[in-house]
Amino acid sequence: MTRRGIACAGNWIADIVHTIGTWPQKSDLVHIRHEVMGVGGGSANVVLDLAALQTGLPLYAVGLLGDDLHGIFCRNACITAGVDGRWLSHTNSHLTAHTLVMNVPGDSRTFFYNPGTNDALSEDDIPVDHIAAAGVRLFYLGYLNLMGTLDRVDADGSTGSARLLAQARAAGMITCVDLVSTATPSFAATVAAALPHIDYLFLNEVEAARATGLPIAGPDDQAGLLAAAKALQKGGVKTVVLHSGAVALWLDDTSHWVAPQPVDPAEIVSPVGAGDAFCAGVIYAIHEGWAPDRALRLGHRAAAASLLGATATDGIPPLTKLL
Repeated sequence: MTRRGIACAGNWIADIVHTIGTWPQKSDLVHIRHEVMGVGGGSANVVLDLAALQTGLPLYAVGLLGDDLHGIFCRNACITAGVDGRWLSHTNSHLTAHTLVMNVPGDSRTFFYNPGTNDALSEDDIPVDHIAAAGVRLFYLGYLNLMGTLDRVDADGSTGSARLLAQARAAGMITCVDLVSTATPSFAATVAAALPHIDYLFLNEVEAARATGLPIAGPDDQAGLLAAAKALQKGGVKTVVLHSGAVALWLDDTSHWVAPQPVDPAEIVSPVGAGDAFCAGVIYAIHEGWAPDRALRLGHRAAAASLLGATATDGIPPLTKLL
């Protein structure tokens, strides 16, 4: 079978992004200058960014939504983007995951997150056999460590995520995984369980340090980034794609480094979703068999474009413009 298409499984979140002038002191009031609602989460951001590239690839949304307005919003986003939502399950037992994002331009962004359906998402909600039977080439799962049930480490050291990835790979699909910057006690154990079943692991320098326990001095610490990437490879992952604000590393048999072009800070609307846009660009390149350097350059261009949008996915132009 000639496989074609990308299925993105995992987090689906309704993001309500508030732009504020400054972060208030406790009990103070601050005005919201701008408010916009978008879809967020690893699976959602990546598949909608891929759709925005307008490449004609079959794209599939996989996850769990609640029977509520936020769930309807996420489904409608897929319909509008032309993403196949047949594997978006639903439940009336949990609210759709949602986040209040407080964005201070040029300063910081803070997230108030209700995990809802993302913590309830289970192996039964992700029909890997059906996805493989549809001829899908690449199976993405994200974010590890933001899916309560799938992240739980069993007595044998495995997780639901690890079993899904093993099943996807056995069915002939390329497996890609993205992490999230959350400080959970089981962060390293959850990642370690999945590593042997991952073809491409995406993460930033903060996540790399938490996953390996190795020190990374900052986004431009190339020695620290490389040491962490090699440690992850020893855990079983084939290729590490480690991105920071200063550089991106693709480590397979050799290391490939590509730095992004600078973006004028005055043009940045919101940094929400830049990492997912980078991931989407590189994942498209993986699907198409591009060389590492070319793949990383596309990822950087997608990330830069996303900075110009208010939500996680509304800044991505068609691929022809990025190229």
